[in-house]
This record gives sequence, C-alpha cells and structure tokens, in this order.
Amino acid sequence: MYFWLCLIIVLIADQVSKWWVIQNMMVGDSFPLIEGVLHLTYVQNRGAAFGILQGYSWIFLICALLVVIALIYYNLRHKILTGDQIIMGLIVGGAAGNLIDRWQYNYVIDFFDLRWWPVFNIADMAIVCAGIILITKLIFLEKWGK
Repeated sequence: MYFWLCLIIVLIADQVSKWWVIQNMMVGDSFPLIEGVLHLTYVQNRGAAFGILQGYSWIFLICALLVVIALIYYNLRHKILTGDQIIMGLIVGGAAGNLIDRWQYNYVIDFFDLRWWPVFNIADMAIVCAGIILITKLIFLEKWGK
C-alpha cells in the first residue's frame, strides 16, 4: 500500500507542478522564491541528469519504462517491508513523472534552481531521496550486521 501511495503522491505533485510551470512561464524564465537560495527557472532538459547525453531521450524513456515495469512487477509479486515500499514508490513515481515528460514532449521539464546545482524537478527529488534512503539503509545494515 505504501508503494502505491508514494508513487501516486510523487506522480501527481510532479505533473501538477510541471503543468503550472508550462502554464505560467516561458522557457528560460526565472524568478526567485527565496532570493539567492532558490529560484524557479523553466528548463527543457533533453538529456539525462545534469543535461548529459543531450538528444538521447529515447534511451532514457526506455530505461525509465523498464524501471517502472520491473518495480511494479516486483511489488505485485512479493511481500515488501514498509520502508522498501516507500523507497520503491518514490523511485517509480519519479521515474514515471519524467517518463511522461519524455513521452509527451521528448524532454523533461525542470524548474527548481539552486544556482549552484543543475535545475531539477519533483520527480528528480523523489528519485534522489529514495537513493539516499536506500544507501543509508544499506550502510547501517552493513554496520550493524542485520
């Protein structure tokens, strides 16, 4: 249940925020939310993380689709601990959010801008947070031998 809840929350938040950006901003527009800390900057990312591999959207579309299908299949076939459901839900929700963009536009809509880091979106945040949680979990499990 937590898997589906996280997936749906991330997907809806991601798509609604991207819709808002498209409706209210032009590509390249930028304005501060917190001056000097966080800006909204509308970027169309045609590459992967940090804009690498520009023009290969189809590769990322296929990879995201495979991740989404594999994790949904795994979730349906196995009993998964709550924490792992949350991690997987964040990953699938984020991957699905960016997959929708790549399918619909052939690029990903990014808009959170820290000015010192590449522009990103809610889907990216969900995937990164899931990765951090997973790595932390693996480190502490190894440390404690559980």
